[in-house]
Amino acid sequence: MTSVTRPNQSTRGATASDQPWIDRAAAAWSDAICLLGRILIGGIFVQSGFQKLMGLDAFAAGLARNGIPGAIAQVLAPIGAFVGGLAIVFGLMTRYAAVLMILFVIVATLISHRFWALQGAERRTQTVQFAKNAAIIGGFLFAFATGAGRVSLDRWWRRVE
Repeated sequence: MTSVTRPNQSTRGATASDQPWIDRAAAAWSDAICLLGRILIGGIFVQSGFQKLMGLDAFAAGLARNGIPGAIAQVLAPIGAFVGGLAIVFGLMTRYAAVLMILFVIVATLISHRFWALQGAERRTQTVQFAKNAAIIGGFLFAFATGAGRVSLDRWWRRVE
């Protein structure tokens, strides 16, 4: 039987230059990559949530057409998306925000992208939107697992305490 060394396992006596360039690059840029990833995934929800906050009546009416009580949707959905998105962008209570956003995206996806109830081009469009939201959930799972990284309010607050 042969032994396989996995890329993330340390090898005795290995130096940084023994690591593949891609591992060195990821380690060197991890803070910037985490920040950029948070800005990209959270920014979608900040922008979208802000638009919803500016047009609450139209947003609530759209949700009501999908069977969601207007009073609940009008308050929770845009604020959840906007506040959750901001928390992700700034790295504030990141793991909690990631869980909030995962739940938010699951609910929004099941309400708005019911591809299984459609036919033709509309079904294909909603299938893509459903898959996109599943990928966004994947991004939030990464944020949950890794935390915010060093360039974040989470990290700053840990130093202050």
